[in-house]
Amino acid sequence: MSARRGPFFESVYALVQQIPRGRVATYGQIAALLGQARGARAVGWALRALGPGSVGRVPWHRVVGQGGRISLGERPAGIEQRRRLRAEGVRFTGSRVDLARHGVGRRPARLAGVSSR
Repeated sequence: MSARRGPFFESVYALVQQIPRGRVATYGQIAALLGQARGARAVGWALRALGPGSVGRVPWHRVVGQGGRISLGERPAGIEQRRRLRAEGVRFTGSRVDLARHGVGRRPARLAGVSSR
């Protein structure tokens, strides 16, 4: 991961790496845990900036939009995200992840160990 991406991006990656297999967090939850209550888009930018070498180390597919929405839609990356989540046992209700079953919760304590820099 490149240092030129800055500490916020690196904090996003560190936090996303802590999301357990079969669980998801929303962009907004990640942003709030990093002290950026209105930073959901910035979390998306950070994940979009992942290079090919980082994609395998950062489980980007475990981050979803508000309400469990797959923000990438029907684009190839959205289809890949659904495929990866299903492979981890994540269930969908319609086109959304079942957050009641697979979400990390309102304030995911196990992820809160990573703080903003």
